[in-house]
Amino acid sequence: MIGSNATRIETKDGRTGATGQYLNETVVPMQALIAAGYEVVLATPTGGKPHMDEASDSAEHFGGDVAAYETAKAFWNDDPSMNSGLTLKGAIEQGLDTYAAIFVPGGQGPVVDLMTDPDMGEIARHFHEAAKPSAFLCHGPAATVAAMPHAREFRSALIAGDAEKAREWAKGWQYAGYKMTVFSDTEETVVEDYILHAKLYFNMIEALTAAGGNVSKTKVDFEPNVVIDRELITGQNPRSDHPIAAALIEALDRRQAA
Repeated sequence: MIGSNATRIETKDGRTGATGQYLNETVVPMQALIAAGYEVVLATPTGGKPHMDEASDSAEHFGGDVAAYETAKAFWNDDPSMNSGLTLKGAIEQGLDTYAAIFVPGGQGPVVDLMTDPDMGEIARHFHEAAKPSAFLCHGPAATVAAMPHAREFRSALIAGDAEKAREWAKGWQYAGYKMTVFSDTEETVVEDYILHAKLYFNMIEALTAAGGNVSKTKVDFEPNVVIDRELITGQNPRSDHPIAAALIEALDRRQAA
């Protein structure tokens, strides 16, 4: 499980807004993977525990199930899987062949650090080339950008509002042409209006489309949605936590049986 260490994200008013990693998007798939018999190892850019996005710290993201929320919060706080992480570089040095899959949850954190992290890029390229399951949820698909040769320049062009330049920097992206989904533009508007109270420089559909992705979204905001294309498994929003966990476990079980 690849986590983000970001705590703030840039906004168009020249300031930053609080961000991080979503509780349910992280814990629900991790718990499902562990229940299915898989060992989950946490890795982040710094090796430190991800910062929980305060907007996710609510039973609302667990369908109002307070018991499920409290169990997830306890897992986040106390489970060894969440408290004994590696750096991304450490995971690479340990040997990526020892890992069966990667999973990147959302919250806007990945847009800040993982999107341009060279170690994230190396990890994504390894799993792409080996055709091993690679799952990304909500804002998590932004981390796939790190695999391209010029991820930093690509992100800078998006911030500058130069879509043409972004498309030029995106050449060579390993996931160009893949079908995928990501947190949608209209869903992001809800976050901007009611949580950040500011506008972001770019939305996720805009970014992945400029990169060359074949991006789709649901007709109704915040409906669960998972798209699978070859090794790539993407989920659209926080409510896609259970479906993406099921899809990743199915892909892992299928490889185990092969």
